[in-house]
Amino acid sequence: MANQKTHFRSDLPELRRLKTKDLIRLYPFGISLLPDPQRPILILKNETGDKTLPVGLNPLEAGVALTQFNRTDAPVSPHKVTESLLTSLDLQIEKCVFVEIKGHFQYVRLFLSNHPLMKSMKFRADEAMSLCLHLNVEIYATAEFMLASREMNIHDLIQNEKNGRSAQDRGSGYIQ
Repeated sequence: MANQKTHFRSDLPELRRLKTKDLIRLYPFGISLLPDPQRPILILKNETGDKTLPVGLNPLEAGVALTQFNRTDAPVSPHKVTESLLTSLDLQIEKCVFVEIKGHFQYVRLFLSNHPLMKSMKFRADEAMSLCLHLNVEIYATAEFMLASREMNIHDLIQNEKNGRSAQDRGSGYIQ
């Protein structure tokens, strides 16, 4: 369940319908290279594993996200500089909430603490996920958003099949 101290501004269009009690905490589960290796999918699941949110990433972001899963080696991340800047400015990303789907892109709103002007900022999810994973930011979505995202990914799979890009031709493509 989401932290009760978060109150959403009603003047942000994508947050008007969003209620804190509807948010489901998600955790990274793995990365899939199917149906399209040019658009890997980050798999997020709730604590019990019965709810799933697929997040399309660009290959670079997916590669960086993979490094966040490997906890056995010394962490290597392009986000070290960003982390140091945020720390030096006493800024924190409190949470990441999936708020919108436009075309083939999902959007998240990152909620900030200690920023003098901004309480939150909106980004494409495929550009923000590896940073959120690196910083251990809590990630949330509604069940409605998860369903819409699965439908979006099924539509992409159907389009790929119509274009002759069969997922079976590329092996299993699942990395955990």
